[in-house]
Amino acid sequence: MERQTTLEERFGLCPYATAQSLISGKWAVLILFYLEDGPIRFNELLRKMPKMTHATLSVQLKSLEEYGLVKREQFEAIPPRVEYSLTEIGKKFHPVIAAMETFGNEYIAQMDGGEKH
Repeated sequence: MERQTTLEERFGLCPYATAQSLISGKWAVLILFYLEDGPIRFNELLRKMPKMTHATLSVQLKSLEEYGLVKREQFEAIPPRVEYSLTEIGKKFHPVIAAMETFGNEYIAQMDGGEKH
């Protein structure tokens, strides 16, 4: 019997497993969505996120940064300022977010129409 490969083992080999891993964090898609408008400071992003803790946002941003989707830029000012933005490859995620929005709206409309499955 052949052993099933894990998502981690398929990362970088399978496009679906790779994409799923990149956005596996609970808030990853929403963070990428908010960063589409341009650079944003940590606390401003935190205010936009519903019920997210400081620690959770920090972990999610570090993960997205490690994957190369988000760039962290620190400005030597007083007080110090840090901004987050999408990298070039992170910007290429836009069509996926747009497709998710379309699907989400269609699903919500279906649910509101009483056609629950």
